[in-house]
Amino acid sequence: MQRIDSRAQAPLDADLSGLDALELPITGRRSRASRAWALIWPKLAALAFALGAWQLVVWSGWRPSYVLPGPLTVLERLVTDIGGSDLPTAVVTTLRRAAVGFGLALLIGCIIGVAIVQVRALRIAASSFVTGLQTMPSIAWFPLAILLFGLSEQAILFVVILGAAPSIANGLISGVDQIPRILLRAGRMLGARGAASYRHVVLPAALPSFVSGLKQGWAFAWRSLIAGELLGVVAGQTSIGWRLQLSRELVDAEGLLSTMLVILVIGLVVDGLVFGSLDRSIRRRWGLLEAGS
Repeated sequence: MQRIDSRAQAPLDADLSGLDALELPITGRRSRASRAWALIWPKLAALAFALGAWQLVVWSGWRPSYVLPGPLTVLERLVTDIGGSDLPTAVVTTLRRAAVGFGLALLIGCIIGVAIVQVRALRIAASSFVTGLQTMPSIAWFPLAILLFGLSEQAILFVVILGAAPSIANGLISGVDQIPRILLRAGRMLGARGAASYRHVVLPAALPSFVSGLKQGWAFAWRSLIAGELLGVVAGQTSIGWRLQLSRELVDAEGLLSTMLVILVIGLVVDGLVFGSLDRSIRRRWGLLEAGS
């Protein structure tokens, strides 16, 4: 048996170990504080830029201060409103509607998406229809909602569901369509069929696109909810949309802008903490993000 000279084998082993190292995860991790700062400072910089631009517009005298107050004045009003009872009650009411509406939209969107993926005739008949529903302005559904349910919470939830469910369904359909066929064949060869195929192959592979559909569905749901609350004031219920409408009627620019800031902050927090964290977790698991990021 021919023996390989150890001196000739050493460079070869080094080259191979260098190539193998490409497959290994990066072990150098930043501290938790540095990772948090890396995520926070761009948002703080964007916030400072937006507030500065707002203040410059106010200083330009484009509109009088009672119509367009400065950011400091609005922030002071926001702090005062948070200390009261109306704004926290309105936030709780709106968030409850958002949770119920988005939950129902998630259920309906998943059912529609799975049905379209499974049944070829239904895909031909309904896939473009779902996309058409997604492109419709959600506020266009509100007159129909009032006819069906009157000025009630059910009308608002109806608009939220029709605004979010098509995006969720399309996200699931797109995720399944982008799964490589070889992955499905490999799953069948390993015994993953029927429900097991969906659990172990289809859903994990479609998850990145599905999460994108969830994020888009949340954006549609949040916008639809605020629009619905603006037009459909439910008697006896204080909501964020009700506060917007009341501030407009009273020509209360400070209250109007402070409520708009609340809407913006809630949308950003939900997107960042819920869907942003889920998206980062999935990309990290798929090797698209460093483990220390």
